[in-house]
Amino acid sequence: MTAGRTALRLSLAGLALAAVVAGVRLAQPDPDIRETFFVFGTLVEIETRGVPEDKARAAIAKVGHRLQQIHHDWHAWRPGRLESLNAAIADGRAFTVDPALADLLREGRQLACASGGLFDPAIGRLIEVWGFHADTPPEGAAPPDAVLDALVARHPRMTDLRISGTEVRSDNPAVQLDLGAYAKGAALDLAAADLRAEGIENAVLNAGGGVQVIGRHDARPWRVAIRDPFQWGVVAAVSLHPDEALHTSGNYERFFDQGGVRFSHIIDPRSGRPMQGIVSVSVLDTSGARADAAATALSVAGPADWPKVAAAMGVHAVMMITDDGTIYATPAMKARLEPVDGGFPAPVHVVDLPTGVVSPDCP
Repeated sequence: MTAGRTALRLSLAGLALAAVVAGVRLAQPDPDIRETFFVFGTLVEIETRGVPEDKARAAIAKVGHRLQQIHHDWHAWRPGRLESLNAAIADGRAFTVDPALADLLREGRQLACASGGLFDPAIGRLIEVWGFHADTPPEGAAPPDAVLDALVARHPRMTDLRISGTEVRSDNPAVQLDLGAYAKGAALDLAAADLRAEGIENAVLNAGGGVQVIGRHDARPWRVAIRDPFQWGVVAAVSLHPDEALHTSGNYERFFDQGGVRFSHIIDPRSGRPMQGIVSVSVLDTSGARADAAATALSVAGPADWPKVAAAMGVHAVMMITDDGTIYATPAMKARLEPVDGGFPAPVHVVDLPTGVVSPDCP
């Protein structure tokens, strides 16, 4: 009798354990879902967290289609709306674009003005003569000085654009728009908004130097790394708050060497030549477009002037690495940097942004 009761208890215990195990399996969180797309000359990876797979894949597919359409519409050097707009500007004609492109151009005009012209997508002709308009790195010699000086003398600027609704024209036919310096940031802003509209509450979007997050990675923030521009590895990690973006620009991805000199794809609109002295600038902000544009503008501004330009553009969390390996960071960025593998590769020099900087009177 006792043995029978014991066997019964063991049997019931086994059933209870099986039920618990089954319950644990049913309660496991939804898997992370990742998809990758090739747009803007780089791989864009989207990862969702804690979302049923069918819902996640449907939302990511919709966003992927949007990114492909944006890539087509915003490409300056292939048939599409932006190429048609550039042709109209060169002919002195107005051109009607779609609302998304009109909004992007307004944002780019404002960011260019706030940067004092150090970020300026109107210098597409300079980008073209340097060969940085193609998907592959340029080869051969640098453009002749006479060609560069002639293009600079025509003063193409985003503030030459006149935008009325969706109609765009330019006071200066030398304007040739190339939106590469902020298109990825702006596209990730739109993609994140699309994911939220599909009910995705936690996701990360990574686009080769730019990261945008939605929500959190379970109980902790999304944690991303800032690449070391000198060697394989990272300078630091940053835990991103919900709806933040981190964008890095530098001379280590798109460039060519000539005579021991590295020519970066980041062109100084004032001189028509690639920026010098800076290898990497990272900007943390709530706007991907602003972070992306500011990383370019601060690279051009250089070690002496970047704090003033950052203040004028309204970005507060910045890290800059010069070509001798010196690391500078604003207090807001220094507070967010997390050492990896025992420490930072060099001391981090904290630089306060100036106060009382008045932004230009932008349109």
